[in-house]
Amino acid sequence: MTAGAPEGPLVSERPLYPWAIPLRARLRAEPGDFRVDEIAATEPEGEGEHVWLRVRKTGLNTETVAEWLAGVAGVARPAVGYAGRKDRHAVTTQWFSVQLPGRAEPDWSADPPAGIEVLTSCRHGRKLKTGHLAGNAFHLRLREVRGDRSAADTLLQRMRQGGLPDYFGEQRFGHANLERARAWFAGRSRPRSRNQRSLYLSAARAAIFNAVLRRRVEDGSWDRLLPGDVANLDGSGSIFPVTAVDETLRGRCERLDLHPTGPLWGQGDTGTGGAVRALEAAVANILGDLSGGLERAQMKPARRPLRMRPRRLAWSWESEETLVLEIELGPGEYATGVVGGIALIDASG
Repeated sequence: MTAGAPEGPLVSERPLYPWAIPLRARLRAEPGDFRVDEIAATEPEGEGEHVWLRVRKTGLNTETVAEWLAGVAGVARPAVGYAGRKDRHAVTTQWFSVQLPGRAEPDWSADPPAGIEVLTSCRHGRKLKTGHLAGNAFHLRLREVRGDRSAADTLLQRMRQGGLPDYFGEQRFGHANLERARAWFAGRSRPRSRNQRSLYLSAARAAIFNAVLRRRVEDGSWDRLLPGDVANLDGSGSIFPVTAVDETLRGRCERLDLHPTGPLWGQGDTGTGGAVRALEAAVANILGDLSGGLERAQMKPARRPLRMRPRRLAWSWESEETLVLEIELGPGEYATGVVGGIALIDASG
């Protein structure tokens, strides 16, 4: 890695991988082709002032469901919680919580809008908060697949054993959220709600992170520790600075016990040093409208692994042109990253 400023586009149309992409395909040709099931970190206990509901939604975003639940319950939107946003163009199941102290539950099944089905409800003592999930299980079907099937099988095996770049997926950017963040940071507009503010800040952070990860893929350091890195302990939020890379650290990284991290930009020190710090600062400088806006918003800096290790990755060919993927990932990891590692997805699907 060199300390010079990065060159070329920083917010690319698609992530860069350290291998050639062997397939083209369609994804989401039908809603059932993209299924997501949230894996709960906690099961509701059966009593308490919050009602937890497991909801299946189709073709809707998570916030739409939260607003509907608030309306049915007759509570303000902040009384509804969820662990994470799920894809709109998919069939997904996830938990929500609604605060109803001393009140009976409404009839959740009474005339729900198309695309919403309440599967179960149960009382619990605490609100469901963002990030409080164990992970997500994905069932994806790629259709009209063209290309080298053998090479795709080899790459999937490689990703299962050695991981892959942990890019934020397109879902993180929503519908023009990055452009809206830039307009907000430039003073041309303002978010209309706390939820919009969160979406815009998340998109800005994701753009900087993805740009840094792209540079680490280009120079071959995305899956190895460098002096000045901040390392992450696999499967946890634990991080520590790396001043020097000895054989022990190198071996732990090769075994996927440790991962290098990239910045979730904010106001304050990133914790990095040397060439790593220089690269991240150079990217943030080029994307100065985003990094500056995040700093003015007083976002607290954080780290995210540059490498994703799927908990489960299985696949089967239903036909010559249909590939089914079964993927289990941790919180904040994107199945579209696995798909992007083997296939260019046609714009029509």
